[in-house]
Amino acid sequence: MTVSINTAPISPLRQRMQHDMMMRGLGAHTQKDYIRHVKRLAAFLGRPPDTATEEDLRSFQLMQHESGVRPSTINGAVSALRFLFTTTLKRRDLSGALVITRNVPRLPQVLSVEEAAQLLQAAASIKYKAALGVAYGAGLRVSEVAHLKVDDIDSQRMLIRIEQGKGGKDRNAMLSPQLLELLRMWWREGRKHGVLIPHGWLFPGQNITDPISTRQLHRAVQEAAEVAGIRKRVSPHTLRHSFATHLLEQNVDIRVIQVLLGHSKLETTALYTKVSTRTIHAVSGPLDKLMALMEGKVPAG
Repeated sequence: MTVSINTAPISPLRQRMQHDMMMRGLGAHTQKDYIRHVKRLAAFLGRPPDTATEEDLRSFQLMQHESGVRPSTINGAVSALRFLFTTTLKRRDLSGALVITRNVPRLPQVLSVEEAAQLLQAAASIKYKAALGVAYGAGLRVSEVAHLKVDDIDSQRMLIRIEQGKGGKDRNAMLSPQLLELLRMWWREGRKHGVLIPHGWLFPGQNITDPISTRQLHRAVQEAAEVAGIRKRVSPHTLRHSFATHLLEQNVDIRVIQVLLGHSKLETTALYTKVSTRTIHAVSGPLDKLMALMEGKVPAG
């Protein structure tokens, strides 16, 4: 799939880069991200990005650091620009000038089960309640929720099919009976109001031919959190984090959680062990053992 950011005339360079991404199977969201990063470089330069020099790229990266741009965003820009200069422009010398910055992963914010329930109850409508229910009940990324089709819900096999997820990969997510019932409530309501059509978007936007935007979903979560009195900083991704953490606390194998989340690396999923309170509480501290030993309650060894 070739992706364009807007309806403005597309330059030959952008079109070539889009074709390069399409031929290499980059996902639609990755394509959008790459184009956005290249546009930021062009805006910084004030001229086409194919005229950049090594010093230009150094200045651009220094500007990002000095402006407080997050390491993940800087590294995303490096990936995009390396693709541009290596693949599209055949300028490996410029690609090598881009520097990856150290990214110390933050512990994800997680809701308790009770807070997750309060958030869903506070959703402004059954549509948003169902959408947020999918994010929490199946652990989907916000972009995956937004781009679900009605036909992606497989009630026979109790699965949700995710097409072209992160990395352009397809996968199956879990569909619990409770989530299915919530989606059926939304289906009945949506059909009654003419906003859901067979084979269409599960969560349409203002125009039923378009999917809901991720921005709308972010706003729906923040408004629900405010109504529910949840003071934590929450986003749709908080629901995905909470899904993984709560499964881990139910002793679900971490490799199963990895598959459900669509993580390519187990190390990414293992991050949730650091925020699982049950995992932390299950560990017996060395001082506990020492004190018990001193009191003669456990054998030495």
